[in-house]
Amino acid sequence: MRVRRTLAALLLPLGLGLTASGCGTFAQSYDPTGVDGLTIPTPSPRPQDFVGTVDNPWLSLAEGTRTYTVVRPGSPETTRTVEVLAGRVEVAGVATTAVRRTSGADVTTDYYAQDTRGNVWWFAHDGAVGAWRAGEGDAQPGLAMAASPRLRDGYRTAYVPGVVEDVATVVRLQKDTLEVDVTSSLAPRGVVRETYRRGVGLVMRVDAATGAYDELQP
Repeated sequence: MRVRRTLAALLLPLGLGLTASGCGTFAQSYDPTGVDGLTIPTPSPRPQDFVGTVDNPWLSLAEGTRTYTVVRPGSPETTRTVEVLAGRVEVAGVATTAVRRTSGADVTTDYYAQDTRGNVWWFAHDGAVGAWRAGEGDAQPGLAMAASPRLRDGYRTAYVPGVVEDVATVVRLQKDTLEVDVTSSLAPRGVVRETYRRGVGLVMRVDAATGAYDELQP
């Protein structure tokens, strides 16, 4: 039997403060990672800088399906399926991996590519709301996952003015667990905590503003 954690227990860690990108004003220094030297977001990705698979240990996108339990306060518990699709889709000249998410009648697809250093980039989003593609209009791909995450690193996940203005900040890093807080200038008071497990990927997503959370089913 699964042991359901209480909502209060899930939300408690979200009180941590955020920083800007990199080390900011913190005195402690950190070893270089693949993020250093990158332009994030990038207005002109070069196809030769990317590889054909996404095998970052924190966000590996092997073909297949996984299921999340979706809890929304005041609503019945539901599920969300996440399917990594076969083949590659070209976005802004780069071969990307498509990930389809289905929750009831809501279906969205996001497109990712990994660079030669192991960083995973978010290139596009298809859906009924907020669709965008890198290279079209002002849309620019950003970082979905660093090759070697570093505590207090901060970076844009993508940049589409008025649509995606998210910034991800690494707030906790252990041997097999990574926690990232995502904020947006479009929702100044909102914080979403994403928890990743090495070799597994995303295992928990908690929205502090709404109390909603998604949890990977065992």
